[in-house]
Amino acid sequence: MKHAINVKWTGDMAFEAIVDEHRIVMDSKPDAGGKNSGPRPKSLLMISLAGCTGMDVISILKKMKVEVTGFNMRVIGDLTEEHPKHYTAMKLEYEFTGKDLPLDKIKHAIALSQEKYCGVSATLKIPVDIGYEIKIKEI
Repeated sequence: MKHAINVKWTGDMAFEAIVDEHRIVMDSKPDAGGKNSGPRPKSLLMISLAGCTGMDVISILKKMKVEVTGFNMRVIGDLTEEHPKHYTAMKLEYEFTGKDLPLDKIKHAIALSQEKYCGVSATLKIPVDIGYEIKIKEI
């Protein structure tokens, strides 16, 4: 199975993607040539990780009949100083709100997400072969 998305340059340092019928804009800060019209790509990587595991955890807890009234996640990434700047580690903090929440079930839901279901987490844990192809359109 393959997934494909198209990302279009819209000027300066901004790029736009239409993903699942939703518009996502990425941009850089003004001091890097952008207009700050959207988040940076590396931040979106952390958002993807949180969204993936968060959806898993909520789905699993619902199946376990655990009633959560609030759920928040924080992702902390350790970023290198030199180029290419990349994450060397990420830590997820899961925060749940509710009455008499069973810690054992919450731990199990998180473990299932991290070890079995979250494809973003799985992708970040392994090397991924990244290739490229160049196409030039004459005007």
